[in-house]
Amino acid sequence: TIVIEHLIQASDVSHTMQHFDIYMKWNERLFKEMYGAYEMGRAGKDPSLGWFKGEIWFFDNYVVRARRGSCSCRMLCDI
Repeated sequence: TIVIEHLIQASDVSHTMQHFDIYMKWNERLFKEMYGAYEMGRAGKDPSLGWFKGEIWFFDNYVVRARRGSCSCRMLCDI
């Protein structure tokens, strides 16, 4: 259902809405995982080339959209 989809999206991006140290911890882990895959030839592009731009895109197009979606079904609107 739509409610479950919004809960999954919220849990996927919850680290971005917590303390900056938490955000950095999980972002660093993601970067290391993606860079390791690149070094081993399992990823097509070097994540370091567009990391910061990608983070801004992620916030604008995924985190903000997920927040709006949660409000559209009356979940998490007061957070």
